[in-house]
Parts: sequence; structure tokens; C-alpha cells
Amino acid sequence: MVQIPKQPVPPSPAQRPVPTSADVARLAGVSRATVSYVLNNTSAVRISEPTRRRVHEAAEELGYVPHAAARSLRAGHSRMVLMPTPSVPVGPLYSQFLNELQWALGRLDYTVVQYGSVGLHGDDAARAWAELRPVAVLVPGSDLGPQGVAVLKRSGARAVVTLGPERVEGAHALLMDHDKVGHSAGVHLLARGRHRIGVVVPEEPGLEIFSRSRLDGVRRSLTGTDATATELSLAYGEGAAARLAARWRALGLDAVFAYNDEYAMLLMRALQEESVGIPDETAVIGADDLMLGRLLRPRLSTVHIELPSGRDLAELVDRMVREPGATPESHEVLGARVVHRDST
Repeated sequence: MVQIPKQPVPPSPAQRPVPTSADVARLAGVSRATVSYVLNNTSAVRISEPTRRRVHEAAEELGYVPHAAARSLRAGHSRMVLMPTPSVPVGPLYSQFLNELQWALGRLDYTVVQYGSVGLHGDDAARAWAELRPVAVLVPGSDLGPQGVAVLKRSGARAVVTLGPERVEGAHALLMDHDKVGHSAGVHLLARGRHRIGVVVPEEPGLEIFSRSRLDGVRRSLTGTDATATELSLAYGEGAAARLAARWRALGLDAVFAYNDEYAMLLMRALQEESVGIPDETAVIGADDLMLGRLLRPRLSTVHIELPSGRDLAELVDRMVREPGATPESHEVLGARVVHRDST
């Protein structure tokens, strides 16, 4: 075991007083009210640009930042939007989407806090989130229930928004129905003349909220045809992919929807190691339209997933916060279209 050497504790420097808005006002030559208007981005009061610049320069020189708790007391609520960290590996596409949403909320003067709730689920997680008194909570996945929504609202949350496949009573819903992703892949493979289609279902826990819907979508696309869909359980690892590829010809499949691009790339390499021709023997399609898929040979066909812009969703959340008594809304926010490349 590597031990971290102990370092001597340095003497504490003399503590400097915390700068206040009064200090900023004296340095900038303005009133404390003007400092408040400028630093809180108040639009109801007109402040000249030179004055705004003086206030910002004074605040930066003194190292002053507004007190979040005091601002919350004045507003009657916090400006904190809490986003629990997803408990499943969401991949590059959704990471980029969530990052864009956080940036857009910040532009609307919300403080976005990511909460790591490992080990907490359902109502227990909701109680932990409520302790921070957020003005809004954006919950990925489907773990939150009606009781958890009620706990958050009683704690002062003006908007509880779920991002997942189903609605939760009392919460706004941004619906992401992954059935469309599988359906698009199945329709494409049928059109390419494929009739014995494998569908990868990842073994990684938590991904079933996406993978089962995608499998259902493929099956729905084959309704009324003589084509079949075979479920293929696969762990994300080279060994698991190699074992599946070793028995590929015995399965008699002529196509595979590999859940997403990452699993598709993993499986495609394993199939090539077994000299399975792509797309001649087996067509391969992924999802998410990652750039790496365009660099493969053969280039990977994929389902491009269309998500709303972070800016549009941030404005929607802002409206929900400003209208806390409104009836919970439901918006479908996921679209899907196939990008046909060489692998199919």
C-alpha cells in the first residue's frame, strides 16, 4: 500500500476580513444598491455601462462575490438548480448534452450543482437533495417517485423535472423514448434486406432503461414481416465481445443493432478478428453518431439521436421556476434518424 507522507502544518496566515458590498461601493464610488443591481444582473434598473464596469472592476480587485444565502433570502428562493449525477454510464452524447444545459442555465443566472448520490435511491435520494433547498431539480433516469417529488416541493423546489422514458406524478417530464432509436435501426436493416437481426443488450447495470426500449423498438419495426430479432447479452469488454464473435456464425444472424456506437465498435472489431465480413455476412449499425464511427473501416452506420438545445431546455426550466403552480408539462425531446454508411 502506498502511504502519503505527512507534511508539517504551516502556520496560519493572518486572516483578512471578508470584503463586503459596502467595500465595493466605496471603491467604485457608488451606492450599495447600485452594487447589488449590477452584480445580481437586475434588469429593472438602468445602470450605465461605465458604472457597471467600475463595479465589476472593484469587486474583482477586492475579491468580492455575492453571498448566495443572502441573495436567496431577498428573492424568496435560491437560484440553485440541482442535477443528480447519473448513476449509469450515459456516454459522450448525453454528457455533452448535460454540459450544454448546465452552461445555458448559468447564463440565466442559475447556479448548477451536480450531486453525487451514490448509494442513495428513490425517496432517500430526494430527501438528500431537498436538504440543499434547490429551486429546481433535474433528475435523469427513472428512479424518482411521486413521494420524492412531494418531498422536493415541500422543501421549496419550484420545478421538479425528470429526464427519462416515463412521466412521474407531480413532476414535469422531458420524455426520452428510446423505442424510436431501435425502431429506426430495425427499419433500416429491413430495407437493406436483412431478416435475422441480433440486438445487443448491455449487461452493465442501469442501462436497461435505454436498452430494453431499443430492443422493443427493433421488435416493433419487424411486426408483420418474417424477420426475427435475437437478444444478445454483452458486457462491455474485449473478452465478452470475442466470445460472442466466436459463436457468431452458429447464431445465423445477418445483421446486428449493437445498442450504440461504442458497443458496435467493440463488436465489429471482434467480428473482424473472426473473419466475419462486414457488411457482406453481417450488417452492423450503432447509435449516437460518434465521430469515431466515421473513422472506422468500414465506416459505421448509426442512428443519429436528436436532442433539443441546452438553451431551449434552460429557458423551459426557467419558465417552470417562474410558474410554480402550473400543471406539470410533458415534452418529447428525443428524435432519431439513420445515418447510412458502409457497415450496412
